[in-house]
Amino acid sequence: MKQTDKIYVAGHRGMVGSAIVRRLQKDGFNNIVTRTSAELDLRNQEATAAFFAEESPDYVFLAAAKVGGIVANNTFRAEFIYENIMIQNNVIHHAYLNNVKKLMFLGSSCIYPKLAPQPLKEEYLLTGLLEPTNEPYAIAKIAGIKMCDAYRAQYGCNFVSVMPTNLYGPNDNYDLKNSHVLPALLRKFHEAKKNNAAEVVVWGTGTPLREFLHADDMADACFYLMQHYNEEGLVNIGVGEDISIKDLALLVKKITGYEGALVFDTTKPDGTPRKLMDVNKLHGFGWKATIGLEEGIARVYADIRDTVLV
Repeated sequence: MKQTDKIYVAGHRGMVGSAIVRRLQKDGFNNIVTRTSAELDLRNQEATAAFFAEESPDYVFLAAAKVGGIVANNTFRAEFIYENIMIQNNVIHHAYLNNVKKLMFLGSSCIYPKLAPQPLKEEYLLTGLLEPTNEPYAIAKIAGIKMCDAYRAQYGCNFVSVMPTNLYGPNDNYDLKNSHVLPALLRKFHEAKKNNAAEVVVWGTGTPLREFLHADDMADACFYLMQHYNEEGLVNIGVGEDISIKDLALLVKKITGYEGALVFDTTKPDGTPRKLMDVNKLHGFGWKATIGLEEGIARVYADIRDTVLV
């Protein structure tokens, strides 16, 4: 990418997209095109076609998606598969029609089979059944990967796919009804401390293992791979280390300074037992994460403590 190239970041107000915009600007890439969902409904084919014809971007980061935690995924199953497939179909197809030089599609670690061997290697895609609670979302993301590969095979498009692990960072969603586990824990412990609550209830048994990557690290990896990765298939983006939900809760408890009890509600679902990314392929391209988990969570908490979580 050259600094003069026009770069479209789809989903620029979300945690992923906003981090990519910050990373681009850090290196002097300021010819960035964005649209809010109110300005451009990517589910609408005509609107997406008109946008690409008008702007004709050189590069596209496809970070726009309907996202949510385990309950949201399981509750709004139809919306998660329909909206995500519509968004990515429209963006990928019109990127092809308008001669975009390169497109990067961002997926999710939930594309892998529920009981796949750990850590999750890229070649485990489509080797087993998915986790039922987020299967519609996962199938949409798998369709996006295969669509990029199909357009590469048929039309020679340089469309690539990357699969970030669980992310956290600025512009995350802290709504307890549909957020992911880490922002939900930050809100729960912060409010418990503020209200002098005797205990904090955490969903599930606390035994599932999860990997967490700071959004700024993820954006740095995307920026790097946009310039160094030009193959079909996908690349995992992660840190290669995981932590149990119980230990994560204890870490958040420590960072927020909450001193009450920790209780696990075992009637709530655990989801996949473990989801650790194999990042050997990523490391082979020359990129590694730099932000440690405790440092990253502490940084996020400092940023949101007196604003988002008030």
